[in-house]
Amino acid sequence: MLDLRQLQALTAVAQTGSVARAAKQLGWSQPSVDYHLRNLDRLCGTALVERSTRGSTLTTAGQIMLDRAQRILTLSQRALHDVRAHAQSGLTRMKFGTFPTAASALLPSIVKKSKLAGLHIDSTLEEIYQLVAHVNQHDYDAVLLYSVPGYDLPFTDTVTTTEVFREPMHLALPVSHPLAGRESVDVDTLVSLQDENWLLGATRDDPIDTVVVDAFKAAGHQLEVEFRTDDYSVMLGMIAAEMVVGLVPLLASMGHHPGVALLPIEDPAFSRSLLLATPQNPAGSELAASTRILSDIVTECLSLIG
Repeated sequence: MLDLRQLQALTAVAQTGSVARAAKQLGWSQPSVDYHLRNLDRLCGTALVERSTRGSTLTTAGQIMLDRAQRILTLSQRALHDVRAHAQSGLTRMKFGTFPTAASALLPSIVKKSKLAGLHIDSTLEEIYQLVAHVNQHDYDAVLLYSVPGYDLPFTDTVTTTEVFREPMHLALPVSHPLAGRESVDVDTLVSLQDENWLLGATRDDPIDTVVVDAFKAAGHQLEVEFRTDDYSVMLGMIAAEMVVGLVPLLASMGHHPGVALLPIEDPAFSRSLLLATPQNPAGSELAASTRILSDIVTECLSLIG
């Protein structure tokens, strides 16, 4: 059976590049690190560390074990932390990540409803690909993020995703723009705006921005991006000031935005799918039950704004 100290030793060697430095990092003796590494090799039936005069590196088998070891160590630390927290508060603690726009519109309600349901939510705000990385490593119990049709996110097969909301995008224009009086726009009209000053997200591989760029490319146009920001309040202010045009999701368009016209786009590709992604948990487990409760709460909060 695996010993967590074996995994700690392997992880420390991977991080420091030598057994001696791994021992120093862990506060162990070098023979102790060697002992746990040898036992891990014996248990696996193959060498996980390759040593030379220049230091120590992981073999291919060692890299495979390292990926699993990091998850196991994270889960073991979380287990201690969560059980201790439950003993103090009586609430089941869950690590929940989401992106800033969703947090602004939804997080207060999610946290409040979760507490009433016996859950304590530790929330973190990050960008999409950071959230994917954390849920893939099982660092978080659940993440709320978005994807767009045709642009899949790189989840591992240990993660389950559920669509909880389909969020439409709107073309945001100054109210003085000739198209501002329309009820909606089609894609041909959208790509006719190639000469406008466009504002897109700060992350160049943002899924919804990729849809926009690809739509212009398919029409034979090269979209020139004048400005980039992930702050929708800044974006809406710049649009009202007749500086730029852009796309705004429903969650960011809630509220009063004087000087801005928000037009639905007549193409389902210009929408984003809000997903709740969770590591797979054994059926019937406490964490699986808590995840179902959280999923219901997120869905309920989204239904109120739909």
